[in-house]
Amino acid sequence: MTKEQPKQKVLAKNRRASFDYEILETFEAGVVLSGTEVRSLREGGGQLTDTFALVRKGEAWLHGLHIKPYSHGNRANLDPDRVRKLLLHKKQIRHLGDKTAQDGLTLVPIVLYFNEDQRVKVELGLCKGKKRYDKRQSIASRDTKIDIERALKARNREG
Repeated sequence: MTKEQPKQKVLAKNRRASFDYEILETFEAGVVLSGTEVRSLREGGGQLTDTFALVRKGEAWLHGLHIKPYSHGNRANLDPDRVRKLLLHKKQIRHLGDKTAQDGLTLVPIVLYFNEDQRVKVELGLCKGKKRYDKRQSIASRDTKIDIERALKARNREG
């Protein structure tokens, strides 16, 4: 018996996160947004490049998330690059704060999406930066995976 995955509409992905970082744990967090920001996200106006999260004074904050101004928002539009608050449980915030302070880990947003209740959520990864040789290793493993898929595809065409 398989469990159905909830329907999620992905708004933005951080593709560099898995290449630059080793993801140790993931957390789902809500994002505090204004109405025009949500409407802009529905139009497809979100960008996660160069985004990171910090824990300060018992609160989690998202820095660098760019949400373009809503097309019909006029003066209701806020700064597209403002710092946004993340909604997490107090235990999770404490855990993330301890890990980032002591172990030198980083909080990196991986995916921004609407959940099944149409709320904007961000998947945060507790990450450790990769060294150059780790990146080379991940490139090599990706290339071998692609070669294997090509070989299987060619074999299936012949047979």
